[in-house]
Amino acid sequence: MTEQRVAIVTGAAQGIGAAIAKELAADGVTVVVADINAEGAEKVAAEIGGTAASQKLDISDEANVAQAVKEVEDEFGRIDILVNNAGLVPFTPWDEMTFEGWKRTFNVNANGLFLMTKAVGDVMKKAGYGRIVNISSNTFVAGTPNCADYVATKGAVIGFTRALAGEIGKHGITINAVAPGIIASEGVFTTGHGNGFDYVVPMQAFGRRGVPADIAPAVAFLASEKAAWITGQTLVVDGGHTRN
Repeated sequence: MTEQRVAIVTGAAQGIGAAIAKELAADGVTVVVADINAEGAEKVAAEIGGTAASQKLDISDEANVAQAVKEVEDEFGRIDILVNNAGLVPFTPWDEMTFEGWKRTFNVNANGLFLMTKAVGDVMKKAGYGRIVNISSNTFVAGTPNCADYVATKGAVIGFTRALAGEIGKHGITINAVAPGIIASEGVFTTGHGNGFDYVVPMQAFGRRGVPADIAPAVAFLASEKAAWITGQTLVVDGGHTRN
């Protein structure tokens, strides 16, 4: 692709999403920083500067997704990259989990993934080109307790990625997943997962906490031309915590 590519990164107002947006921008991509937190999205876009834009987006709202994707296509004329990063990270023991909480997690982490991929995938199909990167989690491999709903959705991300690859490849679209380990970000420390570092770090190959900047290069690689022959795969990026 010789022209400047355009990317939508969801959940990019902070943490891993913000790091991904900045990494893609450093690679010369025009980035749309999308998040339900409009103020945070604007701040990250301003930090990136250049052609970066921000967008308030609730990925679980079908009408909002359709309108947002149309706005990006109308403004830039293309959408080459989609990073499905937005998601809920609840910390709820099984005995306290409710069906309402379960549905809420799935509505964002699984249904939102579907809605974004469907809408952006249609744009990519017309162009005959696309890169989709879905953010899963190594909790699906580790079977992390106290978040059965979250782990289930992240397993769904991996299954969805594998299944869809065989259907959209004919349109020149790749789809892959990145599965981070526990990362020192705002979301982790505000949801009860922060105490997990004491348990996880000693199990890693590297004796430090992971940070968002550790994840972003893997996503940028899968979104690049260097990964043109890779699809339907899951790349675990967790400092060697889980080893497959």
